[in-house]
Amino acid sequence: MQFDPTLYVITDSSYHTEDSLLSAVSEACAGGATLIQLREKDTGGRDYLALARRVKEVADRFRVPLIIDDRVDVALACGAAGVHVGASDLPVAVCRSLLGPDRIVGATAKSVEAAKAAYADGADYLGTGAIYPTTTHVATRLTPVSTLNEICRAVPIPVVAIGGLQADNLDVLADSPIAGVAVVSAVMKADDPRAAAAAIRQRVLSMREKR
Repeated sequence: MQFDPTLYVITDSSYHTEDSLLSAVSEACAGGATLIQLREKDTGGRDYLALARRVKEVADRFRVPLIIDDRVDVALACGAAGVHVGASDLPVAVCRSLLGPDRIVGATAKSVEAAKAAYADGADYLGTGAIYPTTTHVATRLTPVSTLNEICRAVPIPVVAIGGLQADNLDVLADSPIAGVAVVSAVMKADDPRAAAAAIRQRVLSMREKR
């Protein structure tokens, strides 16, 4: 499946009611989000699926692919574009086998070795970070930009930087060969998610043009 990783917006329900989450996703898409990931770390399968179906309806209106965090079963059940998995989730190769060749499989990679392994197992893109400390409840450890750049050069698939990124702190990535950035609170916690998404996307595109 073809996809654009320029601005990858990841949800966080801790900032929202269900209705305001859907509104934030809609505004993010209107502002230029190119991928949406539904991340629900503490939600049971039934509720996760119900929410995923509603988020997919929103994303579909903007023709933005929906990625489901962790749960291949939920991704399949709601017809999502794909899944993203971390080191403690189902292996990339298993996700690829379950999803087939036409859906997106993304993986977290914090080292060149992990990046090469994920690519070999069928990953379509990698998420690398955290570049800065984050305010999300997901446990993170910082990744040097030098390691991010090494990962970008080690694999032929897109690499997306993640972790505390927002429009005004992307300069550290100006010379990085990343394919895009992933953000959570910079958009999901913004008073104006549409404007926040637009500003981040424009900043990424501007950096890309100057390489």
